[in-house]
Amino acid sequence: MSDDNAKTDLDHVHDTLTQLKEMRHYSKNNVEALTAAWLLFDGELSKLGQTAKIDDLMTRQGELHDALESVIADFEELAIQLQPAPEE
Repeated sequence: MSDDNAKTDLDHVHDTLTQLKEMRHYSKNNVEALTAAWLLFDGELSKLGQTAKIDDLMTRQGELHDALESVIADFEELAIQLQPAPEE
């Protein structure tokens, strides 16, 4: 690949942001699906003594989603800093 087509730091940040936002989308969907399943089976799992396992999964998935939000915000701020200065 020639140097003319080399990606800039800003290009890499944008690529990473795209991937992180996709991960966030799937994370949110997973949290919603897990919550729906939990609500559906809460009574039965409680009888079987299995609620702690699902609680732990829900907590971990929520933490991942929160961490993704934080990293996305950091990368969006970095993208702004890497924007080329406007030409005068």
